Amino acid sequence: MGVRFRKSIKLAPGIRMNFSGGGVSWTLGPRGASVGIGKRGAYLNTGIPGTGFYNRERLISPSVSNRQSDSQTRTFTIGVSVSDNGNLSFNDEDGNPLSEAFIAAAKKQQGDKIKALIQQKCDEINAQSESLAKIHFYTSAPLTPQFEPLFFNVPNPVKPIPKAPGLFCRFFKSCVAKTDKENQKAFEEYSIKNTQWEKLKKDFDDAQVARQQFFGRLVSGDTNAIEQYVEEVLQDIVWPRETLVNFEVREGGIIVLDVDLPEIEDMPNKTANVPQRGYRLSVKEMGVTQIQKLYMLHVHAVGFRIIGEAFSASPSVQSVILSAYSQRPNKATAQVGNEYLYSVRADRKEWEKINFDNLSQIDVVDAFSRFELRRDMSKTGIFKPVEVIHV
Repeated sequence: MGVRFRKSIKLAPGIRMNFSGGGVSWTLGPRGASVGIGKRGAYLNTGIPGTGFYNRERLISPSVSNRQSDSQTRTFTIGVSVSDNGNLSFNDEDGNPLSEAFIAAAKKQQGDKIKALIQQKCDEINAQSESLAKIHFYTSAPLTPQFEPLFFNVPNPVKPIPKAPGLFCRFFKSCVAKTDKENQKAFEEYSIKNTQWEKLKKDFDDAQVARQQFFGRLVSGDTNAIEQYVEEVLQDIVWPRETLVNFEVREGGIIVLDVDLPEIEDMPNKTANVPQRGYRLSVKEMGVTQIQKLYMLHVHAVGFRIIGEAFSASPSVQSVILSAYSQRPNKATAQVGNEYLYSVRADRKEWEKINFDNLSQIDVVDAFSRFELRRDMSKTGIFKPVEVIHV
């Protein structure tokens, strides 16, 4: 990149934004539903564990041969899953497909739960794209960070009450000695636990004092404190895609950031909806333009969020310069290299004019035009490389 920064952090995706490609599963069986096959035919047994509520419904009537030969009852676990492509499958505990009779019975008995599973998968598929464009919704307002003390809530050990020898025990030295030994052991254990507790409390109190002093340095504009705080805040955010940030605090209250954005190939490419009738999930591929627009929203939302957290680190931060790049092949050489998609310089006075209580209504792409901006982008989200803004 040609510029060396003091800090480099990798913002890894959080658990709340990760969705498995293997589909979601839900099981009918041991905890409330099973299929029994016996001499009286096949039944779907359903119930709510711990409540005493139970229902038994015939699936298949017994044949003559069944009545004569089948005297054992078997129980099966029914697995219901929805794939990323929207395919619904019903399998037994060994993964074998179920017959239409069993599937029909499961839909009849547990239809609401199956539809809830389908809706859950639909929401997960759509959330992958929706979350990318909403990162900026939770941007911190540029307020002075405040130290919030924590309270030590570990109870101290209870001092034992010495045991007194019983009435008859007092006449026997061995019995009195045994009681004294038990008391001594109890007090030794208490002493150890109390010493450990006192050390734990002292470490906690010392950490609180250090944290309060850290916030004092933060407000006063200490460079190291600001860099540490920015790193803590950015690491604590749940990022839907891996993002690399290099940054440092410069003289004059300026924070300079270089952001390695996710690639457009990392964007989700599917949308889903649940038809009103039946047990189906409709999954469709997103068009090229739709993916480009999603990427445009995402890369600006990432920049907006990072700028906001930088300003919230300290009132001494007066300007934030953020340059965002992506790895793309050069059209002339086909060599993959870093290309800056945009570079923006935001000043605190202009940043403070944003209504941070209503960020869901902001056009995050248009918001960048309020500041010094270098960006060559079409309305559909096609970027051409730009030169970065320097301090």
